[in-house]
Amino acid sequence: MARSIRGHWGVENRVHYVRDVTFGEDRSRIRTGFLPDLWAIARNLAINLYRDAGFTNMAQAQRFCCYGLKHILALFRMK
Repeated sequence: MARSIRGHWGVENRVHYVRDVTFGEDRSRIRTGFLPDLWAIARNLAINLYRDAGFTNMAQAQRFCCYGLKHILALFRMK
């Protein structure tokens, strides 16, 4: 039972916390139609790209990508 609870909180800390705090999902004012789902997919894609590129700090990864398109494209070449 304890392993199951720890597993749940692992998901909470690894994904939901990042989406809520780093990406500001709870502050988002997008609430109607298909856009909330689309933005959730985009956030998950960004998190997966960052982790695949080797980032463990999502805020640092976001700052890296704010420098421009060439930095975003570099994510696909990082490993």
